Amino acid sequence: MQRKEFVARIWSKLALAQKKEGLVEKGKGILAAVSGGPDSTCLAHYLVSLRRRLSFPLELAYIDHGLRKEALKEAAFVRSLGRKWSVPVSVLKVDARAARKARGLGLEEACRKLRYEALAARAKRLQFSAVAVGHQMDDQAETVLLNLLRGLSLKALGAMPPRRFLSSGVELIRPLLCLKHSEILDYLKIHQLDYKIDETNYNLELRRNWIRHEVLPILEAKNPRIREHLAGISEQVRVLGL
Repeated sequence: MQRKEFVARIWSKLALAQKKEGLVEKGKGILAAVSGGPDSTCLAHYLVSLRRRLSFPLELAYIDHGLRKEALKEAAFVRSLGRKWSVPVSVLKVDARAARKARGLGLEEACRKLRYEALAARAKRLQFSAVAVGHQMDDQAETVLLNLLRGLSLKALGAMPPRRFLSSGVELIRPLLCLKHSEILDYLKIHQLDYKIDETNYNLELRRNWIRHEVLPILEAKNPRIREHLAGISEQVRVLGL
């Protein structure tokens, strides 16, 4: 596919999702969670591009969970994106190990809760109405399968909604759910955008990584559109309000 055709197709998907969900509103501030990975780098670039048309306050936020030495380099990378695009960047530090012990949570769950708490607090401080994260269609498909394995209720198959309340006055929004991870990698390549890789994403002891690297490829060999179909199931469940 030619570069011009690819860009048009991807931006058409993003435009349709924006028209349908209205996640980004003119003048309403957005705090974008950016780790420096491919998905969040794509998110940041998309919001910077969209800001030219809708004119809304934007800040990028990197979360340092206090677990990985790579965090310093990743935070520096996100700061470089901010300088490149003239967008302010905040680095929010949390102590995941302490929270895990104090709250009796698994490490992943402690990281997730602290991350969202820090993002919500920063958004409120800035008087922003939304926190944006880079979840995409593959993440949605993985979440549907995870919830099936956990034996959760039918409602849980709704997985990740495009928007939900994060805290009072602050929404969590997911503008990239319409794109597959492969499309995001192509997007980054076309726009010549660098990104960082978190090696923990390849740890197969984590159930989500096992689904991502082992289960989904097997299913995809039988059904090339399995990601779209699983994401479609989640949307149907949300629409029906099950």
